[in-house]
Amino acid sequence: MTPLLAAVVSEGVLFYPLAILTLVGAFAVILSRNPVYAAMSMVLTFFGIAGIYVLLAAELMAALQIIVYAGAIMVLVLFVIMLLNLSELEIGKQKITVGAVVGGAVALVGWIALYTVFQALPNQEMPTRLAENFGGVVGVGRLIFSDFVLPFEATSILLLVAIVGAVVVAKAKI
Repeated sequence: MTPLLAAVVSEGVLFYPLAILTLVGAFAVILSRNPVYAAMSMVLTFFGIAGIYVLLAAELMAALQIIVYAGAIMVLVLFVIMLLNLSELEIGKQKITVGAVVGGAVALVGWIALYTVFQALPNQEMPTRLAENFGGVVGVGRLIFSDFVLPFEATSILLLVAIVGAVVVAKAKI
């Protein structure tokens, strides 16, 4: 937590509301039938995650979360949604299917398995002091453009292919 935030409130007072905001937004994305509402709920989730980054003293990551994901990526997602122009008939009514029930059961079993594994791990103490250049622009930039250049470029190509694919699908409808 940043020194300014530490002076004002404890971490728990901010963490739990941000975690609830993030989870509510994530569940709204999953449960929403309207793609535009789902995209707006995703923005809510991104802002909750950015707040949690601030609590972790990763202000650069919080700013990038808002600028890149809540800004640029969501503009692309909304562009694709509007380009597809789905009607109410294409969206359909919400039904509980066998796949949804099986997916929910698999998710629950996965959650229980992860919880059990993490409970079995020995408790490790968190460092009390962060490294001097932790989360700085220079350090993150060096990592992105040296060690993680391939995933960085692969992500940009994947986004470009997704946009081109959406344009092709939208053109086929016309």
